[in-house]
Amino acid sequence: MKRKRIVVMGFMGSMPIAGVIWQHVHYIVGLQRLGHDVYYIEDSARLPYNPETFEINNQFDYASQVLARLARDFQFKSRWAFCARYLRGQPTAGLSLKRVRQLYCEADAILNICGAQELNEDLLACRRLVYIESDPGVEQIKIDQGVRSTIDYLQHHHALFTFGENVGTKSFPVPTHQFKWLPTRQPVVTDFWQTARAPARTAVFTSIANWSTSGLKDITWCGQKYLWSKSREFLRFVAAPKKAGEIFELATNIKDAKTEAQFLGNGWRLHSPLQLSVDYWLYRDYIRRSKGEFTVAKDQYVRLNTGWFSDRSGCYLAAGRPVIIQETGFTKNYGGDAGLFSFTSLSEIVDAVKMVNGNYKRHARAARAIAREIFEAEKVLASLLERAGV
Repeated sequence: MKRKRIVVMGFMGSMPIAGVIWQHVHYIVGLQRLGHDVYYIEDSARLPYNPETFEINNQFDYASQVLARLARDFQFKSRWAFCARYLRGQPTAGLSLKRVRQLYCEADAILNICGAQELNEDLLACRRLVYIESDPGVEQIKIDQGVRSTIDYLQHHHALFTFGENVGTKSFPVPTHQFKWLPTRQPVVTDFWQTARAPARTAVFTSIANWSTSGLKDITWCGQKYLWSKSREFLRFVAAPKKAGEIFELATNIKDAKTEAQFLGNGWRLHSPLQLSVDYWLYRDYIRRSKGEFTVAKDQYVRLNTGWFSDRSGCYLAAGRPVIIQETGFTKNYGGDAGLFSFTSLSEIVDAVKMVNGNYKRHARAARAIAREIFEAEKVLASLLERAGV
């Protein structure tokens, strides 16, 4: 593939929590390994969040420090910018605003990761703006409901990609109208997660989740409300560890005492997510020390049969850690047996745990193989660029 100049745009500076950081880093490094000239830019009116002080304000010193450190760790030093479009004069850290505007014009592609980048006149100068949707369901419903702002925003993109691999097929109930959605997957640089160490005998199935997100992207369609939070799905399967005879651990921020007691009474351990959120290497180590992952999916992904799969679960697989995850329709495309199990019921969770425990080494090898075959960053991103016409 001919070397291209590619700009990755996202929100890992303004929302510098570990899961978000890794999601973006996999794009940057994957594109670098394909031989491209890669830049990372945030150019937003969104106020940044500081996970150490829990503050949202107009200061961007913490965001710029995080991006500078990431640029050193992942070899994009002198190739990043944070543009504070919410302040008069649009001050920047990293590259100058003049250079950023130049890159918009020069770029062979600008990847709008998670669709988080709002449009501006400078950005619209790009010939190849590519939308990458990580949360399928909401935008398709808005299109079906005729929401003009959503339609106009998406029409400014040269190509639309989604983690919902069933979107646009008969398996997905929401009409897509004139929009063509191309399936893609979460790129994972698998060697970042690989470990030669087997999990300790005391290791358990874990997961990491933000507990209270409902309301942010909840949406009603055809008289039914579809939730964006995972909390209701976890509560549906709260008895899973007790039924399976295993300890499950969840790194999350449950604040309600009754809910916390319900988890503890069903064989869960609860782990504070605060330090994991701040330190992306600690986040990686937590995953690599786990026996595997047990997790649910958001209500929207499940009931709309999107075919979505978690980027974090892809990291567990890359570490050779088997994954047991709620079915969203993804098994139509991959997984469902060795190394990666889906479930719709408690009994299926119990069966999956038994299979993993019955031959852990086999399932660990299979997990790693799935990551290499399905989610390897170079493979996923080469396909994406080719189909985007880059």
